[in-house]
Amino acid sequence: MIARFFALCLGFALAVPLAAADKPKLVLAIMVDQFRYDYLLRFRSEYQGGLRRLLERGAVFTEAHFEHFPTVTAIGHSTFLSGATPSVSGIIGNDWFDRETGRSVTSVEDPQVRQLGGAGNRGASPRRLLVSTLGDELKIMTGGRSRVVGISLKDRSAILPAGHMADGAFWVEAETGQFVSSTFYFADLPAWVKEFNAARPADRYLGARWDLTPYGGQVRIFPAAADKTFYRSLTASPWGNELVEALAERAIETLNLGRGPATDLLALSFSSNDYVGHEHGPDSPEVHSISVLTDRLLDKLFRFVDARVGMDQVLVVFSADHGVAPLPEVTAARRIPGGRMPPKVIQETVTARLTEKFGAGRWILSPSDHSLYLNRALIREQGLSEPEVQRVAAEAAVGVPHVARVYTRARLASSTQMVDDVGRRVLNGYHDGRGPDIIIVLDPYWMYSSSGTTHGSPYGYDTHVPIIFAGPRIKPGTHRQRVAVNDIAPTLASLLETETPSGSCGRVLHEMIAEPGPARLTGARGK
Repeated sequence: MIARFFALCLGFALAVPLAAADKPKLVLAIMVDQFRYDYLLRFRSEYQGGLRRLLERGAVFTEAHFEHFPTVTAIGHSTFLSGATPSVSGIIGNDWFDRETGRSVTSVEDPQVRQLGGAGNRGASPRRLLVSTLGDELKIMTGGRSRVVGISLKDRSAILPAGHMADGAFWVEAETGQFVSSTFYFADLPAWVKEFNAARPADRYLGARWDLTPYGGQVRIFPAAADKTFYRSLTASPWGNELVEALAERAIETLNLGRGPATDLLALSFSSNDYVGHEHGPDSPEVHSISVLTDRLLDKLFRFVDARVGMDQVLVVFSADHGVAPLPEVTAARRIPGGRMPPKVIQETVTARLTEKFGAGRWILSPSDHSLYLNRALIREQGLSEPEVQRVAAEAAVGVPHVARVYTRARLASSTQMVDDVGRRVLNGYHDGRGPDIIIVLDPYWMYSSSGTTHGSPYGYDTHVPIIFAGPRIKPGTHRQRVAVNDIAPTLASLLETETPSGSCGRVLHEMIAEPGPARLTGARGK
């Protein structure tokens, strides 16, 4: 059995069950896609809204990391409210090669359901997630009285945090700018979402101007025609985040979130930061601007929630799904090693070596360079040993310049421990039933992306993210000890007195929790 980095899930039991009045009425679980921890430091003086409120009134963890590889959106969002590593959750990437169907699948695609709304793209659901989430456990504990909703631009970012029993997950179809869902949740798109879409909220940004001049950039003007080009352009702009926040307000109002008989959960993910970051990099005027605008947008959300629910009744947790590397060109200008891996060089190198050693054939079935799924049928036909073929493939891959490490399935399946963070993160990210035969880790600041920048490495610039809690029973302050994003779900479960999600491998952050009492965090009302 594969050893896990988190071998024991530690709980923090309250001596006396909390009265209903001591529990928050609403949990706001907020992720900002591709929000490096150092964005809190770089732009701190310019935060005057929601991020400032969290930093000043919350429990801030300065050394929070993801403990898995690769560091990508689907895994980060599945970890957020499940506390599980990919080795347990089964979410091993945004997509992966599926041996049963012989093709790549996404983390949430589901042929058993269909999309509701928009132009009718393929359906999506949380069925590939093999563990429960906080929302699932909250629904179970309250007999369904809690309401759980997920909203994002991306399907995986709305679906995976909300879980299997959610009352709904909603995401934006990029081609139409409309919020959609799937028949996994209901037979028809709810009337309130249809009404929201009918007002064509995305069209208010036709010809919009994004002024980057305060940050050293230029004014960007968006398309003025309501077509696919315009709607797709919104994802990499502040306006995409504004659409998510607007639907969040509508959900709170229509579903009376935070005003029901039990604690409700609203999981929000702001994805525009990721699209902007991929295109322009963390040192760009665009990232600077959208970070400051995210602060303002969160202030708008908190003020709305305060008016509807009262922020003294709301537990907020804020984090991100991964960081990002600098543009390789920026890294080179700084005289720091880094660069772009030529496409297909690893696949071609490994294929050539396997052909030389064992004969011609389609040795690699999957399309990616970083995760190689070998042709096991061909290996059996040739009467070869899978570990031996893996070893030869790994030796070829590690000879490619700027490949730092190569791990084989045989090694990961037999490992009891790894000597450092990189090895442990690779082990935590490996799921034996879904994982590849060969996993490749590049040198720091090296990437497969041919333009812009990306993330996915096991290094600090991709694993280091914010964790901030604020609200009832949270003691404000700064905590500098090492923690994991996996700790969020069990901590919330302890505060809400629910069962810990089924795959959770974190600990309860008891150092920030105050005993039940009348004192509560002051909200935004009247500010």
